[in-house]
Amino acid sequence: MIEIIPAIDLIEGKCVRLAQGDFACKKIYNENPLEVARKFEAAGLKRLHIVDLDGAKGGKIVNLKVLETIAGNTNLIVDFGGGIKTEKDLHSIFDAGAKMASVGSIAVREPEKFFTWLDHYGSEKILLGADVKNDYLAIDGWQTATAIKILPFLENCFARGARQVFCTDISKDGLLQGSANQLYAQILARLPKLKLIASGGVSRIEDIFELEKIGCAGVIVGKAIYEGKISLEELESFTGKE
Repeated sequence: MIEIIPAIDLIEGKCVRLAQGDFACKKIYNENPLEVARKFEAAGLKRLHIVDLDGAKGGKIVNLKVLETIAGNTNLIVDFGGGIKTEKDLHSIFDAGAKMASVGSIAVREPEKFFTWLDHYGSEKILLGADVKNDYLAIDGWQTATAIKILPFLENCFARGARQVFCTDISKDGLLQGSANQLYAQILARLPKLKLIASGGVSRIEDIFELEKIGCAGVIVGKAIYEGKISLEELESFTGKE
């Protein structure tokens, strides 16, 4: 069964969402991220995807205290990303309670450093983030476009040991207009053993069923929950919670 991974995006310690990565289109949903995380846990969800948007934009971790608070007060399996640049950063987020580090920009900018981390910590602890616009990767919290195509990039990462990837189609993120099914189908056709987590655009429960059919291992759901398009009750059917 596909795993539901709710998302908390952080700016200045608050739970927000952007549209297509645009910091000018910020909407604050809750000033208490722990409250949000506890609601997810109460619904039977096991995972949580935390993005430090301040960190992604500025190139250094900013919202570590929020991670510490959520990890220390829930049993959610947290992956944390945004601003992770050094091994010291990895230690700090693991010490703060993250079970996985979401790493994107470093894998593009300094691939050998990323592969060293992968070898050292293992693919269970390093979650590769690949943000895509028109088949090309974008980094630095989507602020920087690259000339690197998604499929060859993922094939190389898989060959070097990456086993789980969350892939966001920036053109769809935050718009509630459906996910990038064609892109995910292409990736899984080339890399059927990859644990692919879909991210961006999910707007209704049917989107999740479609992603499950394609073969995605998980799906990150954010704005659809906050905007009431998908209820936590609907998501309980994926958690085994009665």
